[in-house]
Amino acid sequence: MRKEKTVDFHIKWAWHAISRMYNTYASRRYDMTMAIGYVLLNIDLDYGTPATKIGPSIGMEPRSLTRTLKALEERGWIRRETDETDKRFVKVFLTDVGKRKREQAREGVISFNTMLRDQIPLDKLVVFFDVIKEINRLVEEENTKLKAENLLNEEL
Repeated sequence: MRKEKTVDFHIKWAWHAISRMYNTYASRRYDMTMAIGYVLLNIDLDYGTPATKIGPSIGMEPRSLTRTLKALEERGWIRRETDETDKRFVKVFLTDVGKRKREQAREGVISFNTMLRDQIPLDKLVVFFDVIKEINRLVEEENTKLKAENLLNEEL
């Protein structure tokens, strides 16, 4: 099968194009990357967010998240607070600068999605969302099966 005929090729190809666009836009205008923007967008404005919840919500590996949070803390965009009763629990909060940067990231996402919605008919977007949700469901099912098989093999 040629790569152009595979579903995953088109998803990856589109995602890389989106990533390049966001990175070019964000780095030129706001001194951030797409990854930083997604991290900022996934930190609750009022209550902060547990550090352990951020990575899984955006598909970021723990090591990458640790590096990103360290960089954001050094820039003064976030602060971390350790729970007084359980020192293992760390919550991440946006500083005032971080809140402004989060708003810039939000505006970028809204602008991109508005452009897409203006140029792609709603009925096509509805079909796209249905298909991508179904692909995600099937991938999650397959991942669950693979994890179960791995656990079974480890026990044997």
